[in-house]
Amino acid sequence: MVVLVTGANGQLGQSLQFIADNYPQIDFVFCSSSELDITNLDTCKAVFSKYKPNYCINTAAYTAVDKAESETEKAIAINVTGAKNLALVCKEQDSVLLHVSTDFVFDGNKKASYTEDDVPNPTGVYGQTKLDGEKAIQEAFENYFIIRTSWVYSQFGNNFMKTMLRLASERDSLSVVNDQIGTPTNAVDLAEVLVSMVCHTERSRSASSNLQPPTSNLFGIYNFSNEGQCSWYDFAKKIFEFNGIKIDLKPIPTTSFPTPAKRPAYSVLDKSKIKNVFGIDIKNWEESLKTLIFPS
Repeated sequence: MVVLVTGANGQLGQSLQFIADNYPQIDFVFCSSSELDITNLDTCKAVFSKYKPNYCINTAAYTAVDKAESETEKAIAINVTGAKNLALVCKEQDSVLLHVSTDFVFDGNKKASYTEDDVPNPTGVYGQTKLDGEKAIQEAFENYFIIRTSWVYSQFGNNFMKTMLRLASERDSLSVVNDQIGTPTNAVDLAEVLVSMVCHTERSRSASSNLQPPTSNLFGIYNFSNEGQCSWYDFAKKIFEFNGIKIDLKPIPTTSFPTPAKRPAYSVLDKSKIKNVFGIDIKNWEESLKTLIFPS
């Protein structure tokens, strides 16, 4: 079984590389943006023809939320055109596409956890391009999984946790917003879930006499994050607590920290579907953060 991973140098791509050796039955092909430019359809076709992947996990994305407001064309190229190109090539090669999306497709006005059936309403360019990328995939073919996630962090790449640790080494005090509520997601946990979905789907395909998915109704949109909810202030507080860092941490409202792109005020994701369909156990965000900082 060949699984091609795009965006190999990003934090999710690196997290998949981190766990790859645990799955000897999978031949992973990791492609960085320089090796596979998903915005170029011919390049996508060439790479897929070379490796003939059974599955493609697309972790490549334009994720600079604020920069997207001024770099709209670049965000569209990667998040929309790139997603469409992969879907078209996956259809051509009979590959299954796993595409990572975001909680930013929602406006954050809901007071309860978002389900896969809630109507998206992005408030910025980043969220809109990710939603348009989802639509492009859905219009191209049916054999896809779209996994919406939130507040991704890890020991790899650039993320909130690493930014907090860096700032704490430079300053005596920090102010962090406390009125945006969501759920941190450990990228390694997300990577494990993506591979579990691949393995589950492959078992279903292998069980079919004609090698077509007998459980094609499994395809579609899923939510995944760690369990629980918190504010960015709460998240920062736990990062410092678990790392034994003493710092004057102050909660502030979003209005005191204006950004070019509006953030969802509430973007907790309901994970009932992915738990029920794939039998996945999900760690609480605090437990997963502690596991990262204090590995066994």
